[in-house]
Amino acid sequence: MDKSIQIQNYRTLARWMNILSLILIAIGFSLFGLEAFGTKIFNPNLSIGLAFGLLTIGSLIFFSSKYLFHPAGVNNTKIWLNSLTARGIWGWILGFIVTGFYVLLYWFPNTLSSLTKMMDSLAYILRGSPADQWFLYGSFYTFAILIMGIRALIKYRHSRYQLVRTSVIIFSQLVFAYLIPNILKAMQKPEFYFSYFWPLKPEYLFPSTVHSLQSAGALGQFMVFWGVIMSFIAVPLLTYYFGKRWYCSWVCGCGGLANTMGDPWRQLSDKSLGAWKLERWMIHSVLVLVTFTTLLLWTNSFLEGGVLGSISHGFSKAYGFFIGAVFSGIIGVGFYPILGTRVWCRFGCPQAAILGIIQKYFSRFRITTNGGQCISCGNCSTYCEMGIDVRSYVQKGQNIVRASCVGCGICSTVCPRGVLKLENGAVSGRV
Repeated sequence: MDKSIQIQNYRTLARWMNILSLILIAIGFSLFGLEAFGTKIFNPNLSIGLAFGLLTIGSLIFFSSKYLFHPAGVNNTKIWLNSLTARGIWGWILGFIVTGFYVLLYWFPNTLSSLTKMMDSLAYILRGSPADQWFLYGSFYTFAILIMGIRALIKYRHSRYQLVRTSVIIFSQLVFAYLIPNILKAMQKPEFYFSYFWPLKPEYLFPSTVHSLQSAGALGQFMVFWGVIMSFIAVPLLTYYFGKRWYCSWVCGCGGLANTMGDPWRQLSDKSLGAWKLERWMIHSVLVLVTFTTLLLWTNSFLEGGVLGSISHGFSKAYGFFIGAVFSGIIGVGFYPILGTRVWCRFGCPQAAILGIIQKYFSRFRITTNGGQCISCGNCSTYCEMGIDVRSYVQKGQNIVRASCVGCGICSTVCPRGVLKLENGAVSGRV
């Protein structure tokens, strides 16, 4: 067959696959929308099965048509011409929808009651009780990482590092942040996320949580032990050897969502010097705030309420709401299509702040450069989700040792010349 005819046939097939995939995805979202507004076409069990099934099949067809008809390798052609990925009208609409969902989830959960009830059958299977707003959110969150994780596996199939990293992200979210917490609840044990610890999950070392876990028997005591060991021993040790990437780009659910669902918007991160200055002030300010909050609550506990009195619980809840909900949720995820994917990780995450300090001054991890091979295409800087001007380091012949670097490896993956390499080496070799 003539090559031009073969190419035309591939394009025609891909076009029809795109149309089919969009129809299936639209029907899947419509089922969720109808349930959200209380319109019932099928029973909830059938609705949830159809909705998730159609979204999964439609997404897989779409990803296959988009990437598998092209040779393996990163192809971001027209990404700045697409309204959805270049802050166009569709990007703003999607940002508004996601932000609106978070607002309803935190402030008006009753408006999602029909949608939540739709998840009851799955909730009974996993945790033996009806679904609530957080089960709904956790299910959607995990589903997004699973589906968009598959997209990342297909898109970056030429890179072994990205294949392994994405697989670990999917596993960490599915097992440690979804299945285990729900199974624990089914066993009438404390709900606990083993992939989160202080200060990202500050309440795990708040006095009220520690006392509650200690009273829950051996498993609860192990959870307290796990949180302390991970926060103060494992984190410094692992970061020394592997940099902050071991957590921020492999285990953390926030980073997992950013690297899967958020991948189409990584190029929107602000690369300006002003953003870098703001980033350093804000992220370390949040770290100081959560440290102060934790110490204050423990002081209040030791003094039996002598510092905060009866408002201690409200004080800790206020931190969780304004930092954990508004910053990391509404702004951190809802603004993906506008500000890029790592707003929370760059400007607010106290865990990233600690990891970054260790990485910058003590870690063996760095990204080495070979400036002589650089052609100044700028791909590395464009697709750095943390807003690092990678090209400037390359052109100066400097290794990249930045506190904000999460070691996602995309800068190396998109480089057409193999200029960048993620390495662990002697601390003395740092620049």
